[in-house]
Amino acid sequence: MMTTIAFPKDRKQDEKRCALMPSNLKAYSLLGLEIIIESGLGEDIFISDEAYEAAGATVLPRDNTLAAGDIVITVNKLPLSDIKICKPKACLISFLDPFNELDYLTSLSGSGQTSISVEMIPRSSRCQKMDALSSQASLAGYSMVSIGMQQLNTIFPMMMTPSGTIKSAKVFVIGAGVAGLQAIATAKRLGATVTAFDTRPVVAEQVKSLGGKFLEIDLGQTAQTEQGYATELTSEQMAIQQAAQAACIADSDIVITTAQLFGRKPPRLINKETIGKMKPGSVIVDMAAENGGNVEGSIPGKTVLEQNVYIIGNGNWPCMVAKDASQMYANNMLNLISEFADKETNTVNLDLNDDILQSCVITHSGNIVNSVIRKHHNIDTETNA
Repeated sequence: MMTTIAFPKDRKQDEKRCALMPSNLKAYSLLGLEIIIESGLGEDIFISDEAYEAAGATVLPRDNTLAAGDIVITVNKLPLSDIKICKPKACLISFLDPFNELDYLTSLSGSGQTSISVEMIPRSSRCQKMDALSSQASLAGYSMVSIGMQQLNTIFPMMMTPSGTIKSAKVFVIGAGVAGLQAIATAKRLGATVTAFDTRPVVAEQVKSLGGKFLEIDLGQTAQTEQGYATELTSEQMAIQQAAQAACIADSDIVITTAQLFGRKPPRLINKETIGKMKPGSVIVDMAAENGGNVEGSIPGKTVLEQNVYIIGNGNWPCMVAKDASQMYANNMLNLISEFADKETNTVNLDLNDDILQSCVITHSGNIVNSVIRKHHNIDTETNA
């Protein structure tokens, strides 16, 4: 029986991204899959229902879309009220934030449906084409530079004028993961002088290859996880980092913090004392504001003025470039589905013994089955099996 994939419109406030573009439909058709979308799926990025229909999708109201899907794909997790409308054995795919949403996962497991958390897809060569976390983080890095530049009251590049020479802006990026590296590259292309720091010395060469200067801080023994994420520092190492980077922060026009520890609260990197040493009108962009913040005083979703320094904590950074973010996410999802699609039977067969799915399937058959998430939430295997 043909597998039906449903794409309802995201209902998260201010979300503009979607999980399907008309350009993806030909590939889904070649896999023999039926595609149903909710009316208005692409309206926030100016893609009409007619464009989807012309490419081969069926357009239905929301409840009909949810009820039809063997697989339901969104950017953000579905509201629990929507899950009740989905098929009992449907597979739900989205960002789930499983480390921080135990109540949601418990309700989701009770529904009996299978869920895939796209941020748990492994970072490996096989999974690179479906790594939505990295694709969205890259766009976040770009957006943070863009919004920081808009807030700053000076220009980025050095400029020779009849009135004199304007010096280039100084940008300091803390954290050189996917988002940080893109922020470095973007700021450098715009003409800024860029310095960066990361607790993983292994990324120093990547920073330098993008034209940035790597700030050397001796923290002693540091490491990264198998997935490439920075490991948590000790309190002593955090104190060393904060003290050593304070002078660079004070000398910078824009500071961008991208330090997030996967599955844990982000580290506090900049305190109010350090903010007080910055030049009036300087800007800090806190990527982690929604999850607890790298910067003391940052507020999720807002820009605040603290000691004459702007602290930007907007969040949902990829949504600032929603069309490209949608295209990248939609391609990631197509690649994920393609990995498990059977063209001969026109179905998607999710083999839970596959290495990819063992990492990213969170709930299945009435249980939270992901071993990493079970350990994180201290779920006892015997009592919740």
